[in-house]
Amino acid sequence: MEYREEDFLMLSGIQHFAFCRRQWALIHIEQQWQENEYTVAGELLHKNAHDPYFNEKRKDVIVSRSMPVFSRTMGVSGECDIVEFRKSDDGISIHGHRGLYDVYPIEYKKGSPKDTEIDILQLTAQAMCLEEMLSTHIQVGAVFYGETRRRQIVVFSEELKEQVSSSFAEMHEMYDRRYTPKVRWSKSCNACSLKDICLPKLGKTPSVKGYIHKTITEDCG
Repeated sequence: MEYREEDFLMLSGIQHFAFCRRQWALIHIEQQWQENEYTVAGELLHKNAHDPYFNEKRKDVIVSRSMPVFSRTMGVSGECDIVEFRKSDDGISIHGHRGLYDVYPIEYKKGSPKDTEIDILQLTAQAMCLEEMLSTHIQVGAVFYGETRRRQIVVFSEELKEQVSSSFAEMHEMYDRRYTPKVRWSKSCNACSLKDICLPKLGKTPSVKGYIHKTITEDCG
């Protein structure tokens, strides 16, 4: 099965979906968004990595920034922060350059490596798009973290790729139904940029009346 271009979802949405399905639906279905210190800092880091008109060559490595990618089989499109094409004995050819090259995607993130696979899944999705577009196999990539100034190497296993494919399939199903999941509060809600829109604590009270009463009581106390 292949998706039409007009039905493509945002590739970067997989990080929202993996973090919280409700967050993804609020952003990508209901078009809700709210900045916080984390999203602003992340945008500044990406701005430094992105220059769609700038490619450079460092010895045997060609660096492409803000490279557009897509997958018709997954129905997604987006951009890779950086893709390194590394000269090798067994790779793909690149127009205007001699030799063969391996493909090495790099995603830029604020902060330090996370306990979850959110960033890894986004990078894996980018690699899968590149594999489909370039008819190649990509074994590894990296996530660069602004806080540690280091790259975390990611091996693209079949398990990761299956998780990415199943996530996008579920995202398409939810998008077609225009379905937004109900609130399920967790500690991660505190760092969410949409907490004032989502009102996660509302899901822990029996009614709106109870929520209002609790809020007034806290303010007066």
